[in-house]
Amino acid sequence: MKSVICFGEALIDFLNTGSKATDGLSIQDYRQYPGGAPANAAVAVAKLGGQAFFAGQVGEDMFGDFLTEALQTYGVDTRFLLKHPTAKTALAFVKLDKDGDRRFSFYRDQTADVIFNQSQVDTAWFADKPIFHFCSNTLTTDEIANCTQYCVVQALQHKALVSFDVNLRHNLWPDNAVNADRVNQLVYRAQVVKFSREEVEFLAKDYADVRQYIDHCLTQGCRLLVITDGPNDIKYYTPSNTGIIHPPEVNVVDTTAGGDAFIGGLLYGLSHFDDPEEAINNHVILPILLQNAAACGGHAVTKAGAFVALPTADEASRLLQPLNTRSHQ
Repeated sequence: MKSVICFGEALIDFLNTGSKATDGLSIQDYRQYPGGAPANAAVAVAKLGGQAFFAGQVGEDMFGDFLTEALQTYGVDTRFLLKHPTAKTALAFVKLDKDGDRRFSFYRDQTADVIFNQSQVDTAWFADKPIFHFCSNTLTTDEIANCTQYCVVQALQHKALVSFDVNLRHNLWPDNAVNADRVNQLVYRAQVVKFSREEVEFLAKDYADVRQYIDHCLTQGCRLLVITDGPNDIKYYTPSNTGIIHPPEVNVVDTTAGGDAFIGGLLYGLSHFDDPEEAINNHVILPILLQNAAACGGHAVTKAGAFVALPTADEASRLLQPLNTRSHQ
């Protein structure tokens, strides 16, 4: 089984759990959860039974200690997780609407995760040709973007499979303006890319339509592109095949970890293959891996929080139905 190395931010999600009227004020209650998209993906892989590593940096503070302990609790190897002596751990405050959809407020200015630099990248990350996974939140400033680009180059040179969950958070970027060109540069270099429908539409704005953008990505070296759309059908594209996966119907409580559970489930499935690209190119195996990933995502949104909502293999299997996909060559 290949190892999966997830690079980027581990942060605290303070999830709004209600409010109380006090002296004319609405006092909001927040509960502390461990989170951060790549950290969630690492835990997703580990809880399913895979070999997961987290690489990044937190502060040498109570929140950094909590995140380290939480990752270790779920079986994630933290040997590549560093602690900065002065920079703080990033925080996110999350409020849910009645449908379980999220609104974020981030505290992430010069926090430990964004000042991680390429001199801290250990070539031991790539020694065994792992799956290397990252998200766009390490592209929001020049410093961490340069480091991420360096990591991807190193991963490709060491024959690692590169996975990119786009996971755009517009309010993390200066002036809420995502640098689409920067994101697309990394899309074109990754072999596995996951978008939401809104994300792919945003990144395809300079193309005639989304399909032209997808075709261009595939000519650049992408081997698998997946587009999720909440409870709606999941679309996937490879150089030789396209298809649709029907996600399970669930009662949504909190969508925080849904996408991370999905990509973690997919990476866990791919980690079983000496050559994950062989699985991607197999028109029978790939839909099964994607259906399993959809079950992982479906389970995660039925619970609040991130790490705690991610499924074990047994929990995910309860949402699996007889394979129900449509594909064509």
